[in-house]
Amino acid sequence: MCGIAGYFSRQGGNAAGQVMLALYAQQHRGQESCGIVSSNGKILNLHKSMGYVKEAFPNQLLEQMAGISAIGHVRYPTRGSAVLQNTQPYVIETLSGPIYAIASNGDVVNYDEVADDLRIKGVHFTSQNDGELLGRFIVYYHEREGMEVADAIKLLMKRVKGAYSAVFLTGDTLYAFRDVQGFRPMMIGYVNGDVAVASESCALDILRAGDLREVEPGEILVFTAHNEVSLKNYQRSLFPNGERKTFHCIFELIYFARPDSYQFDEYVYGVRRKIGAKLASYDDFKADAVVPVPDSANFIGMGYASAKGIPFEMGLIRNHYVGRTFIRPDQYTRDESVRQKFNPLKDFFTGKRVVLVDDSIVRGTTIRKLVRMVKGAGAAEVHLRIGSPPVRNSCYYGIDTPTRSELIANNMSEEEIRDYTGADSLKYLNIEDLRECVKAPGGFCYACFDGNYPVPKQT
Repeated sequence: MCGIAGYFSRQGGNAAGQVMLALYAQQHRGQESCGIVSSNGKILNLHKSMGYVKEAFPNQLLEQMAGISAIGHVRYPTRGSAVLQNTQPYVIETLSGPIYAIASNGDVVNYDEVADDLRIKGVHFTSQNDGELLGRFIVYYHEREGMEVADAIKLLMKRVKGAYSAVFLTGDTLYAFRDVQGFRPMMIGYVNGDVAVASESCALDILRAGDLREVEPGEILVFTAHNEVSLKNYQRSLFPNGERKTFHCIFELIYFARPDSYQFDEYVYGVRRKIGAKLASYDDFKADAVVPVPDSANFIGMGYASAKGIPFEMGLIRNHYVGRTFIRPDQYTRDESVRQKFNPLKDFFTGKRVVLVDDSIVRGTTIRKLVRMVKGAGAAEVHLRIGSPPVRNSCYYGIDTPTRSELIANNMSEEEIRDYTGADSLKYLNIEDLRECVKAPGGFCYACFDGNYPVPKQT
Protein backbone atom coordinates (compact mmCIF):
# COMPACT_ATOMS: atom_id res chain seq x y z
CA MET A 1 0.00 0.00 0.00
CA CYS A 2 1.36 3.39 -1.00
CA GLY A 3 0.17 6.91 -1.67
CA ILE A 4 0.70 8.96 -4.81
CA ALA A 5 0.15 12.58 -5.79
CA GLY A 6 0.53 14.73 -8.89
CA TYR A 7 0.13 18.45 -9.56
CA PHE A 8 0.14 20.54 -12.74
CA SER A 9 0.17 24.31 -12.32
CA ARG A 10 -1.00 26.65 -15.03
CA GLN A 11 -0.44 29.61 -12.72
CA GLY A 12 3.31 29.14 -12.25
CA GLY A 13 2.97 27.94 -8.65
CA ASN A 14 5.25 25.67 -6.67
CA ALA A 15 3.97 22.26 -7.74
CA ALA A 16 6.50 20.42 -5.53
CA GLY A 17 5.17 22.21 -2.45
CA GLN A 18 1.62 21.20 -3.32
CA VAL A 19 2.66 17.59 -3.83
CA MET A 20 4.47 17.62 -0.48
CA LEU A 21 1.25 18.72 1.25
CA ALA A 22 -0.71 16.00 -0.52
CA LEU A 23 1.83 13.36 0.51
CA TYR A 24 1.78 14.65 4.09
CA ALA A 25 -1.99 14.12 4.18
CA GLN A 26 -1.39 10.56 2.95
CA GLN A 27 1.46 9.67 5.30
CA HIS A 28 -0.76 6.92 6.73
CA ARG A 29 -0.43 5.09 3.39
CA GLY A 30 3.33 4.68 3.71
CA GLN A 31 5.94 5.64 6.28
CA GLU A 32 9.03 3.84 5.06
CA SER A 33 10.19 6.34 2.42
CA CYS A 34 9.02 9.17 0.19
CA GLY A 35 10.01 11.10 -2.91
CA ILE A 36 9.09 13.96 -5.24
CA VAL A 37 10.03 14.74 -8.85
CA SER A 38 9.34 18.25 -10.14
CA SER A 39 9.63 19.79 -13.62
CA ASN A 40 10.31 23.38 -14.69
CA GLY A 41 8.89 22.58 -18.11
CA LYS A 42 12.05 20.94 -19.43
CA ILE A 43 14.21 19.42 -16.70
CA LEU A 44 13.15 17.00 -13.97
CA ASN A 45 14.43 17.40 -10.42
CA LEU A 46 14.33 14.38 -8.07
CA HIS A 47 14.65 14.09 -4.31
CA LYS A 48 13.77 10.97 -2.34
CA SER A 49 14.54 9.83 1.18
CA MET A 50 13.85 7.18 3.76
CA GLY A 51 11.51 8.36 6.49
CA TYR A 52 8.64 10.83 6.79
CA VAL A 53 7.56 13.55 4.37
CA LYS A 54 8.00 16.58 6.63
CA GLU A 55 11.56 15.62 7.53
CA ALA A 56 12.49 14.79 3.93
CA PHE A 57 11.21 18.03 2.38
CA PRO A 58 12.08 21.20 4.35
CA ASN A 59 10.94 24.52 2.87
CA GLN A 60 14.39 25.37 1.52
CA LEU A 61 14.50 22.16 -0.52
CA LEU A 62 10.99 22.70 -1.85
CA GLU A 63 11.96 26.18 -3.02
CA GLN A 64 14.86 24.66 -4.95
CA MET A 65 12.47 22.15 -6.55
CA ALA A 66 9.94 24.78 -7.63
CA GLY A 67 8.36 23.97 -10.96
CA ILE A 68 5.15 23.87 -12.96
CA SER A 69 4.46 20.18 -12.34
CA ALA A 70 5.42 17.46 -9.90
CA ILE A 71 4.63 13.91 -8.81
CA GLY A 72 5.27 12.24 -5.47
CA HIS A 73 5.03 9.00 -3.53
CA VAL A 74 4.95 7.65 0.02
CA ARG A 75 6.00 4.01 0.23
CA TYR A 76 4.95 1.01 2.21
CA PRO A 77 6.93 -1.88 0.73
CA THR A 78 5.16 -4.77 -0.98
CA ARG A 79 7.56 -5.72 -3.78
CA GLY A 80 11.24 -5.02 -3.13
CA SER A 81 13.09 -4.48 0.13
CA ALA A 82 12.99 -1.36 2.29
CA VAL A 83 15.94 0.45 0.75
CA LEU A 84 16.32 3.80 -1.01
CA GLN A 85 16.86 2.02 -4.33
CA ASN A 86 13.22 0.85 -4.24
CA THR A 87 11.84 4.26 -3.26
CA GLN A 88 9.60 6.02 -5.75
CA PRO A 89 9.22 8.07 -7.92
CA TYR A 90 11.52 6.53 -10.51
CA VAL A 91 13.35 8.73 -13.00
CA ILE A 92 14.15 7.20 -16.40
CA GLU A 93 16.69 8.88 -18.67
CA THR A 94 17.24 7.67 -22.24
CA LEU A 95 20.09 8.01 -24.72
CA SER A 96 18.04 10.44 -26.77
CA GLY A 97 17.86 12.85 -23.86
CA PRO A 98 14.25 13.09 -22.57
CA ILE A 99 13.73 12.24 -18.94
CA TYR A 100 10.61 10.63 -17.51
CA ALA A 101 9.36 9.89 -14.00
CA ILE A 102 6.64 7.65 -12.56
CA ALA A 103 5.01 6.90 -9.21
CA SER A 104 2.53 4.07 -8.72
CA ASN A 105 0.35 2.50 -6.03
CA GLY A 106 -0.45 -1.20 -6.36
CA ASP A 107 1.10 -4.51 -7.37
CA VAL A 108 1.51 -6.11 -10.80
CA VAL A 109 0.62 -9.81 -10.73
CA ASN A 110 2.42 -10.72 -14.00
CA TYR A 111 5.55 -8.71 -13.11
CA ASP A 112 8.03 -11.44 -14.09
CA GLU A 113 6.40 -12.05 -17.47
CA VAL A 114 6.39 -8.35 -18.42
CA ALA A 115 9.86 -7.66 -16.99
CA ASP A 116 11.40 -10.65 -18.80
CA ASP A 117 9.86 -9.51 -22.07
CA LEU A 118 11.36 -6.04 -21.64
CA ARG A 119 14.76 -7.49 -20.70
CA ILE A 120 14.79 -9.49 -23.95
CA LYS A 121 14.26 -6.16 -25.72
CA GLY A 122 17.31 -4.69 -23.97
CA VAL A 123 15.62 -2.88 -21.10
CA HIS A 124 17.53 -2.85 -17.80
CA PHE A 125 16.03 -2.47 -14.32
CA THR A 126 17.61 -0.84 -11.29
CA SER A 127 15.10 -2.08 -8.71
CA GLN A 128 12.51 -4.76 -8.03
CA ASN A 129 9.58 -2.37 -7.86
CA ASP A 130 6.39 -2.35 -9.92
CA GLY A 131 6.60 1.40 -10.46
CA GLU A 132 9.84 1.11 -12.39
CA LEU A 133 8.34 -1.69 -14.50
CA LEU A 134 5.40 0.52 -15.52
CA GLY A 135 7.69 3.45 -16.30
CA ARG A 136 10.15 1.46 -18.39
CA PHE A 137 7.29 -0.17 -20.28
CA ILE A 138 5.89 3.23 -21.27
CA VAL A 139 9.29 4.70 -22.13
CA TYR A 140 10.31 1.70 -24.22
CA TYR A 141 7.21 1.80 -26.40
CA HIS A 142 7.34 5.59 -26.65
CA GLU A 143 11.06 5.93 -27.40
CA ARG A 144 11.85 2.68 -29.22
CA GLU A 145 8.54 1.86 -30.91
CA GLY A 146 7.50 5.44 -31.65
CA MET A 147 4.16 5.36 -29.83
CA GLU A 148 2.57 8.42 -28.26
CA VAL A 149 2.80 8.18 -24.47
CA ALA A 150 -0.98 7.79 -24.15
CA ASP A 151 -0.92 4.91 -26.65
CA ALA A 152 1.91 3.25 -24.71
CA ILE A 153 -0.25 3.49 -21.59
CA LYS A 154 -3.15 1.90 -23.49
CA LEU A 155 -0.88 -1.00 -24.45
CA LEU A 156 0.26 -1.26 -20.84
CA MET A 157 -3.35 -1.64 -19.72
CA LYS A 158 -3.75 -4.59 -22.09
CA ARG A 159 -0.55 -6.39 -21.12
CA VAL A 160 0.11 -5.51 -17.48
CA LYS A 161 -2.24 -7.23 -15.03
CA GLY A 162 -2.98 -6.22 -11.48
CA ALA A 163 -3.34 -3.00 -9.53
CA TYR A 164 -1.80 0.35 -10.43
CA SER A 165 -2.92 3.93 -9.89
CA ALA A 166 -0.08 5.95 -11.38
CA VAL A 167 1.22 9.39 -12.29
CA PHE A 168 3.74 9.76 -15.14
CA LEU A 169 5.72 12.95 -15.74
CA THR A 170 7.63 14.32 -18.72
CA GLY A 171 9.21 17.75 -18.99
CA ASP A 172 5.98 19.44 -20.04
CA THR A 173 3.17 16.91 -19.50
CA LEU A 174 1.56 15.11 -16.57
CA TYR A 175 -0.27 11.82 -17.15
CA ALA A 176 -2.48 10.05 -14.62
CA PHE A 177 -3.97 6.60 -15.15
CA ARG A 178 -5.59 3.77 -13.25
CA ASP A 179 -5.87 0.03 -13.89
CA VAL A 180 -9.06 -1.19 -15.52
CA GLN A 181 -10.32 -2.93 -12.37
CA GLY A 182 -9.78 0.13 -10.17
CA PHE A 183 -8.26 -1.82 -7.28
CA ARG A 184 -6.59 1.22 -5.69
CA PRO A 185 -8.22 4.62 -5.21
CA MET A 186 -7.37 7.71 -7.27
CA MET A 187 -8.97 11.17 -7.15
CA ILE A 188 -8.72 14.34 -9.21
CA GLY A 189 -9.55 17.94 -8.26
CA TYR A 190 -8.85 21.52 -9.33
CA VAL A 191 -7.14 24.38 -7.50
CA ASN A 192 -7.75 27.78 -9.13
CA GLY A 193 -7.14 26.41 -12.61
CA ASP A 194 -4.40 24.01 -11.53
CA VAL A 195 -5.02 20.26 -11.44
CA ALA A 196 -4.21 17.83 -8.63
CA VAL A 197 -4.45 14.05 -8.42
CA ALA A 198 -3.93 11.86 -5.37
CA SER A 199 -4.73 8.47 -3.91
CA GLU A 200 -7.23 9.92 -1.43
CA SER A 201 -9.58 12.87 -1.31
CA CYS A 202 -8.16 13.99 2.06
CA ALA A 203 -4.98 14.95 0.17
CA LEU A 204 -6.99 17.14 -2.20
CA ASP A 205 -8.89 18.66 0.72
CA ILE A 206 -5.64 19.98 2.20
CA LEU A 207 -4.96 21.67 -1.16
CA ARG A 208 -8.48 23.17 -1.08
CA ALA A 209 -9.27 21.52 -4.39
CA GLY A 210 -12.77 21.64 -5.85
CA ASP A 211 -14.76 19.61 -8.39
CA LEU A 212 -13.43 16.38 -6.94
CA ARG A 213 -14.14 13.10 -8.69
CA GLU A 214 -12.65 9.64 -8.95
CA VAL A 215 -10.37 8.84 -11.84
CA GLU A 216 -12.32 6.08 -13.55
CA PRO A 217 -10.85 2.58 -13.83
CA GLY A 218 -9.02 2.43 -17.15
CA GLU A 219 -9.08 6.21 -17.58
CA ILE A 220 -6.02 8.08 -18.88
CA LEU A 221 -5.67 11.81 -18.11
CA VAL A 222 -3.24 14.08 -19.97
CA PHE A 223 -2.39 17.58 -18.69
CA THR A 224 -0.36 20.21 -20.50
CA ALA A 225 -0.04 23.98 -20.15
CA HIS A 226 -2.82 24.54 -22.67
CA ASN A 227 -4.88 21.39 -22.71
CA GLU A 228 -6.48 18.62 -20.70
CA VAL A 229 -7.55 15.33 -22.25
CA SER A 230 -9.48 12.49 -20.66
CA LEU A 231 -9.35 9.15 -22.44
CA LYS A 232 -11.97 7.61 -20.19
CA ASN A 233 -13.83 6.05 -23.09
CA TYR A 234 -10.81 3.90 -23.88
CA GLN A 235 -11.40 1.48 -21.01
CA ARG A 236 -14.69 0.38 -22.54
CA SER A 237 -12.79 -1.19 -25.45
CA LEU A 238 -11.02 -3.52 -23.02
CA PHE A 239 -14.28 -5.27 -22.15
CA PRO A 240 -15.76 -7.32 -25.00
CA ASN A 241 -19.34 -6.92 -23.79
CA GLY A 242 -18.96 -3.21 -23.14
CA GLU A 243 -19.37 -3.78 -19.40
CA ARG A 244 -16.72 -2.51 -17.02
CA LYS A 245 -16.20 -4.68 -13.93
CA THR A 246 -14.49 -3.06 -10.97
CA PHE A 247 -12.78 -4.78 -8.07
CA HIS A 248 -12.14 -2.04 -5.52
CA CYS A 249 -10.16 -3.10 -2.46
CA ILE A 250 -12.64 -3.49 0.41
CA PHE A 251 -9.76 -3.33 2.90
CA GLU A 252 -9.25 0.32 1.95
CA LEU A 253 -12.62 1.14 3.51
CA ILE A 254 -12.04 -1.09 6.55
CA TYR A 255 -8.50 -0.04 7.44
CA PHE A 256 -6.19 1.84 5.10
CA ALA A 257 -8.03 4.97 4.03
CA ARG A 258 -8.31 7.99 6.28
CA PRO A 259 -11.86 8.23 7.67
CA ASP A 260 -12.32 11.72 6.19
CA SER A 261 -11.68 10.44 2.67
CA TYR A 262 -14.25 9.73 -0.03
CA GLN A 263 -13.44 6.85 -2.35
CA PHE A 264 -15.15 4.13 -4.34
CA ASP A 265 -18.31 6.29 -4.12
CA GLU A 266 -18.31 5.91 -0.33
CA TYR A 267 -17.56 8.09 2.67
CA VAL A 268 -15.04 6.00 4.58
CA TYR A 269 -16.24 6.99 8.05
CA GLY A 270 -19.84 6.13 7.05
CA VAL A 271 -18.89 2.60 5.97
CA ARG A 272 -17.02 2.05 9.22
CA ARG A 273 -19.98 3.19 11.32
CA LYS A 274 -22.21 0.75 9.42
CA ILE A 275 -19.71 -2.03 10.16
CA GLY A 276 -19.87 -1.20 13.85
CA ALA A 277 -23.66 -1.26 13.85
CA LYS A 278 -23.61 -4.68 12.18
CA LEU A 279 -21.27 -5.99 14.86
CA ALA A 280 -23.55 -4.63 17.57
CA SER A 281 -26.44 -6.65 16.16
CA TYR A 282 -24.53 -9.85 16.97
CA ASP A 283 -24.62 -9.25 20.74
CA ASP A 284 -27.45 -9.53 23.26
CA PHE A 285 -25.51 -8.23 26.26
CA LYS A 286 -24.72 -4.68 27.29
CA ALA A 287 -21.14 -3.84 28.18
CA ASP A 288 -19.95 -0.94 30.33
CA ALA A 289 -17.94 0.65 27.54
CA VAL A 290 -16.96 0.30 23.89
CA VAL A 291 -13.24 0.95 23.37
CA PRO A 292 -11.72 1.08 19.87
CA VAL A 293 -8.15 0.27 18.97
CA PRO A 294 -7.22 3.72 17.65
CA ASP A 295 -7.28 5.08 15.06
CA SER A 296 -8.63 2.89 12.24
CA ALA A 297 -11.27 1.25 14.47
CA ASN A 298 -12.57 4.52 15.97
CA PHE A 299 -15.61 4.86 13.73
CA ILE A 300 -16.34 1.13 13.87
CA GLY A 301 -16.44 1.49 17.65
CA MET A 302 -18.67 4.55 17.38
CA GLY A 303 -21.11 2.62 15.19
CA TYR A 304 -21.24 -0.23 17.71
CA ALA A 305 -21.68 2.08 20.69
CA SER A 306 -24.39 4.14 19.01
CA ALA A 307 -26.36 1.05 17.98
CA LYS A 308 -26.17 -0.39 21.50
CA GLY A 309 -26.55 2.81 23.49
CA ILE A 310 -23.28 2.08 25.30
CA PRO A 311 -20.68 4.74 26.18
CA PHE A 312 -17.95 5.09 23.56
CA GLU A 313 -14.65 5.62 25.37
CA MET A 314 -11.11 6.25 24.18
CA GLY A 315 -9.64 3.97 26.82
CA LEU A 316 -6.47 3.33 24.83
CA ILE A 317 -4.33 6.37 24.07
CA ARG A 318 -2.27 6.25 20.93
CA ASN A 319 1.11 7.87 20.45
CA HIS A 320 0.71 9.39 16.99
CA TYR A 321 4.45 9.60 16.48
CA VAL A 322 4.59 5.82 16.11
CA GLY A 323 3.52 4.56 12.68
CA ARG A 324 0.97 1.92 11.81
CA THR A 325 2.08 -1.42 13.25
CA PHE A 326 0.49 -3.51 10.48
CA ILE A 327 2.88 -2.07 7.89
CA ARG A 328 6.06 -2.50 9.94
CA PRO A 329 8.56 -4.68 8.06
CA ASP A 330 9.32 -7.33 10.71
CA GLN A 331 7.75 -8.93 13.77
CA TYR A 332 10.24 -7.54 16.30
CA THR A 333 9.61 -3.98 15.12
CA ARG A 334 5.84 -4.57 15.19
CA ASP A 335 6.04 -5.87 18.78
CA GLU A 336 8.12 -2.90 19.92
CA SER A 337 5.74 -0.52 18.18
CA VAL A 338 2.72 -1.92 20.06
CA ARG A 339 4.33 -1.20 23.42
CA GLN A 340 5.38 2.27 22.32
CA LYS A 341 2.14 3.10 20.55
CA PHE A 342 -0.64 2.34 23.06
CA ASN A 343 -1.19 3.13 26.72
CA PRO A 344 -4.37 2.47 28.74
CA LEU A 345 -6.04 5.21 30.78
CA LYS A 346 -5.23 4.77 34.45
CA ASP A 347 -8.12 3.46 36.57
CA PHE A 348 -10.52 3.59 33.63
CA PHE A 349 -10.83 -0.15 32.96
CA THR A 350 -11.06 -1.30 36.60
CA GLY A 351 -13.95 -3.74 37.00
CA LYS A 352 -15.46 -2.89 33.59
CA ARG A 353 -17.01 -5.20 31.05
CA VAL A 354 -15.42 -3.91 27.84
CA VAL A 355 -16.11 -4.41 24.14
CA LEU A 356 -12.73 -3.92 22.45
CA VAL A 357 -13.19 -3.15 18.75
CA ASP A 358 -10.51 -3.57 16.07
CA ASP A 359 -10.68 -3.43 12.29
CA SER A 360 -9.03 -6.80 11.56
CA ILE A 361 -6.77 -9.56 12.85
CA VAL A 362 -3.87 -10.50 10.59
CA ARG A 363 -1.12 -12.25 12.54
CA GLY A 364 -2.84 -11.92 15.91
CA THR A 365 0.22 -10.77 17.85
CA THR A 366 -0.84 -7.11 18.16
CA ILE A 367 -4.37 -7.75 19.40
CA ARG A 368 -3.10 -10.35 21.86
CA LYS A 369 -0.85 -7.73 23.47
CA LEU A 370 -3.70 -5.21 23.56
CA VAL A 371 -6.13 -7.61 25.24
CA ARG A 372 -3.48 -8.36 27.86
CA MET A 373 -2.88 -4.63 28.26
CA VAL A 374 -6.56 -3.92 28.87
CA LYS A 375 -6.95 -6.82 31.28
CA GLY A 376 -3.76 -5.78 33.03
CA ALA A 377 -5.35 -2.36 33.51
CA GLY A 378 -8.17 -3.98 35.50
CA ALA A 379 -10.90 -4.90 33.00
CA ALA A 380 -13.19 -7.62 34.33
CA GLU A 381 -14.11 -8.86 30.83
CA VAL A 382 -12.82 -8.10 27.34
CA HIS A 383 -15.08 -8.98 24.42
CA LEU A 384 -13.24 -8.68 21.11
CA ARG A 385 -15.21 -7.51 18.05
CA ILE A 386 -13.55 -7.40 14.63
CA GLY A 387 -14.80 -5.17 11.80
CA SER A 388 -13.88 -7.61 9.03
CA PRO A 389 -14.16 -11.33 8.28
CA PRO A 390 -11.15 -13.53 9.10
CA VAL A 391 -8.15 -12.69 6.87
CA ARG A 392 -7.25 -16.04 5.32
CA ASN A 393 -5.54 -15.16 2.03
CA SER A 394 -2.63 -13.05 0.86
CA CYS A 395 -3.28 -9.91 -1.18
CA TYR A 396 -1.57 -9.56 -4.59
CA TYR A 397 -2.88 -6.09 -5.36
CA GLY A 398 -0.89 -3.78 -3.12
CA ILE A 399 -1.18 -4.92 0.51
CA ASP A 400 1.77 -6.75 2.04
CA THR A 401 -0.35 -9.42 3.69
CA PRO A 402 1.86 -12.25 5.00
CA THR A 403 2.01 -15.65 3.43
CA ARG A 404 -1.03 -17.77 4.25
CA SER A 405 0.94 -19.70 6.85
CA GLU A 406 1.44 -16.50 8.86
CA LEU A 407 -2.25 -15.59 8.91
CA ILE A 408 -3.68 -16.65 12.23
CA ALA A 409 -7.12 -17.47 10.79
CA ASN A 410 -5.49 -20.25 8.72
CA ASN A 411 -3.86 -21.85 11.74
CA MET A 412 -6.53 -21.56 14.43
CA SER A 413 -10.28 -21.78 14.78
CA GLU A 414 -12.13 -18.74 16.09
CA GLU A 415 -12.32 -20.42 19.50
CA GLU A 416 -8.57 -21.03 19.44
CA ILE A 417 -7.93 -17.42 18.40
CA ARG A 418 -10.10 -16.25 21.30
CA ASP A 419 -8.04 -18.36 23.68
CA TYR A 420 -4.79 -17.16 22.12
CA THR A 421 -5.71 -13.48 22.47
CA GLY A 422 -7.06 -13.95 26.00
CA ALA A 423 -10.42 -12.39 25.13
CA ASP A 424 -13.60 -13.54 26.90
CA SER A 425 -15.37 -13.72 23.55
CA LEU A 426 -14.51 -13.08 19.89
CA LYS A 427 -16.76 -12.26 16.94
CA TYR A 428 -15.81 -11.32 13.38
CA LEU A 429 -18.01 -9.45 10.91
CA ASN A 430 -19.75 -11.83 8.52
CA ILE A 431 -18.78 -11.29 4.88
CA GLU A 432 -22.41 -10.92 3.78
CA ASP A 433 -22.92 -8.22 6.40
CA LEU A 434 -19.77 -6.51 5.16
CA ARG A 435 -21.23 -6.47 1.66
CA GLU A 436 -24.34 -4.77 3.02
CA CYS A 437 -22.21 -1.91 4.34
CA VAL A 438 -21.35 -0.61 0.84
CA LYS A 439 -23.59 0.69 -1.97
CA ALA A 440 -22.29 -1.60 -4.73
CA PRO A 441 -21.03 -4.80 -3.09
CA GLY A 442 -20.45 -6.50 -6.42
CA GLY A 443 -17.77 -3.94 -7.32
CA PHE A 444 -15.29 -4.92 -4.62
CA CYS A 445 -12.48 -7.43 -4.17
CA TYR A 446 -12.86 -9.68 -1.10
CA ALA A 447 -10.00 -12.05 -1.97
CA CYS A 448 -8.23 -11.66 1.37
CA PHE A 449 -11.36 -13.08 3.00
CA ASP A 450 -12.84 -15.53 0.48
CA GLY A 451 -9.87 -16.40 -1.80
CA ASN A 452 -11.69 -15.39 -5.00
CA TYR A 453 -8.97 -13.51 -6.86
CA PRO A 454 -10.34 -11.39 -9.73
CA VAL A 455 -6.92 -11.32 -11.44
CA PRO A 456 -4.90 -14.49 -10.76
CA LYS A 457 -1.29 -14.10 -9.69
CA GLN A 458 1.35 -15.27 -12.15
CA THR A 459 2.74 -18.66 -11.08
